[in-house]
Amino acid sequence: MIKISFPFIQVSRIINASAEALWDLLTDTTRWVDWGPSIQQVQSEERYIRAGSVGRVKTALGFWAPFVINEWENRRYWSWRVFNIRATGHRVEVIKANCCRLIFEVPFWAVPYAIICSMAAKRVARLAERSF
Repeated sequence: MIKISFPFIQVSRIINASAEALWDLLTDTTRWVDWGPSIQQVQSEERYIRAGSVGRVKTALGFWAPFVINEWENRRYWSWRVFNIRATGHRVEVIKANCCRLIFEVPFWAVPYAIICSMAAKRVARLAERSF
């Protein structure tokens, strides 16, 4: 589902998995290539991101982009800056036991990226529900 919540576009999906499984998938840098259509490789000293984590991603267009995790609410929300520009936010909302809502927040200036996030949400759901 896509919803406008200025200054963001929210792309959400209900996922039948635990919040822990979903959070693990979203914060494990070794898994980003599995669900992120725009990411080919990740380099970071940390496997699991946290506030202040840094690294770089190789984009689907073939160039490397530095990132920093600039907002963090453990087990609920993280966002990052890529090339020092506010990029997507990643939110997990518990609906009930073993059922969550994944929300990607896309800055309004990057509205077309909501399509990529919709694809990513579908991949995250497939991976999280399979591992659960």
